[in-house]
Amino acid sequence: MTQTLDWQPDSELPGYFSRVFELGTDPDGETPIAATLVRAPKRPRAAKGAVLYVHGFTDYFFHEPLADFFVAQGYHFYAIDLRKCGRSRRDGQTAHYVSDLSHYDVELGLAVDVIAEEVGIGGGEDDPKIIVGAHSTGGLIVPLWVDRLRRLDPTRHSLIGGLILNSPWLDLQGRAALRTPAVTALIRGVGITRGLTVLPQDLSPAYGDSIHESRHGEWKYNLDFKPLGGFPVTFGWIRAIRNGHALLQTGLDVAVPSLVLRSDKSYFAKQYSSKTDRADAVLDVSHMAKWAGCLGGRLTSVPVPGARHDVFLSLPAVREQAYAEVEAWLTSGLRAPTAKAAAKKAAAATPPKKTVAPS
Repeated sequence: MTQTLDWQPDSELPGYFSRVFELGTDPDGETPIAATLVRAPKRPRAAKGAVLYVHGFTDYFFHEPLADFFVAQGYHFYAIDLRKCGRSRRDGQTAHYVSDLSHYDVELGLAVDVIAEEVGIGGGEDDPKIIVGAHSTGGLIVPLWVDRLRRLDPTRHSLIGGLILNSPWLDLQGRAALRTPAVTALIRGVGITRGLTVLPQDLSPAYGDSIHESRHGEWKYNLDFKPLGGFPVTFGWIRAIRNGHALLQTGLDVAVPSLVLRSDKSYFAKQYSSKTDRADAVLDVSHMAKWAGCLGGRLTSVPVPGARHDVFLSLPAVREQAYAEVEAWLTSGLRAPTAKAAAKKAAAATPPKKTVAPS
């Protein structure tokens, strides 16, 4: 495993920089694999820490206003394109394919190490921390990873200060029959034996049509990295997702404060309509409400009325509300003392009892 020695001008965003993590052999047989860490050009005047942002499925980092927001809040901003995603995908590789979500631990750990060294993130209680933001599938990957860090790599875990999950994928959307043990067993069986087989169901282009500037949206991004109708879904990949869902739903302990942002409703359709602009057109928001409590740690869960699947790509007034919720959480929810810290502070403030010598 190697890293580029220096930051290079980013291939997608003018003024941004990126560096490549060469990850070597792919456990899923599509060697060589790499991941790409992206850094915003703007730096905060008085840094409070850093943000590492993790994309979802059929996605990559392109959202400059999101970076500008966090820099304005006092955070250095970084984002990662995971293996086989966006900038990191090599010729011949299956977009976004992994057979186990824990494979991503490698590049996420490297990203944390680079950010900690550059920004001066420390493991002490009062040191600046890294806030990890994540969207959709990233919102499943990240809590599982942070829970593993708590158990297996406490030094790295001590660098994480909180999570911001933007419409996290916490259960399989669609008919209830799709979540039965029988269907889950079928997915797992085919996923093991024929992982690259594509599911016989296309994704709707309605969400992509709602956000891209070439259709009904305002956002400009690379359609080779984020096609309007999404990338094909394979059995091996959805098996990894369902295994991740099962782990999360048994209960995690990320041991840091979490903010979950989502829409107040879902609206599924095969074609775009104006309703798509004011609802989550990809995932079931009731699942986010149901399972968010399984994250562990202190949780703030906020439905943002009229939000899209990516709440930060919502219509202008709605996304401003989403940003306001993040700002409020960074100011109060993130900083509020935990019960453990409060007890420690109270103990330190209590004067020791005087010992009276016997007469």
